[in-house]
Amino acid sequence: MMPMAATILDRIMARKREEVAAARRACSVSDLYRQCRDLPPTRGFFAAMCHVTGRRQPAIIAEVKQGSPSKGRILPQDVTFDPGWIAEGYARHGATCISCLTDKDFFMGAGEYVEQIRARMPLPVLRKDFLADPYQVVESRTLGADAILLIMAVLELPLAQELEAAALELGLDVLVEVHDAAELEAAHRLQTPLLGINNRNLKTFVTDLDTTFRLARLADPERLLVSESGIRTAEDLQRLMDQGVYSALIGESFMKERDPGAALGKMLEGCSAAV
Repeated sequence: MMPMAATILDRIMARKREEVAAARRACSVSDLYRQCRDLPPTRGFFAAMCHVTGRRQPAIIAEVKQGSPSKGRILPQDVTFDPGWIAEGYARHGATCISCLTDKDFFMGAGEYVEQIRARMPLPVLRKDFLADPYQVVESRTLGADAILLIMAVLELPLAQELEAAALELGLDVLVEVHDAAELEAAHRLQTPLLGINNRNLKTFVTDLDTTFRLARLADPERLLVSESGIRTAEDLQRLMDQGVYSALIGESFMKERDPGAALGKMLEGCSAAV
């Protein structure tokens, strides 16, 4: 019997192929490249992270995430989902960068959310989606993203390298995400200095911060490590910092609150108090 995680990932990637095919029919990649020529420069995602971590302060990539396949809608039902307002709150309360889910069918996202966020606040924005075609990379730039996510669990190394090259050509930073040692080894073949370690087990969906600590010991020390998933409290964040990991991507812990930005501020205050 195929594991549930593999089934979900297979469904997501099959849907991505359909989305790309439809998008190509509506707008050619050449047209997208022409749109890119008129865009302002990207806002340095990696540079922003380095600026904060260089001071040994927590650099939080705060995520705008309406829902997930396992949880459904995360934000309380009586709170209007407004990506721009959420991102503004994150920016006010100490976020370093913003992550935005753009997958529609599984995570209740949309590409236009990136545009809305970029128009409302100055922080760099990561487009978080399941990218597997260079078309999606160029599309990310036209949406206003400053960085993209590459998930090694769904990418063979040659394709990951192709997507990274397309991103770098467009001035986009790349966060490469790994879940285990084999994916980490492949990620080391990419140029990007941004390495995300996802603490979520793709077979059981259980999160464990020890995943970050285990893989961090195997990671290239020149990479900037970002711990992802399962960071719920100031104590979790402090535990990461005590082990030398100063960057974290956090979404669900904030998005389940009525005011996600205030939840971020509370976590950072608690972490400072712990110091």
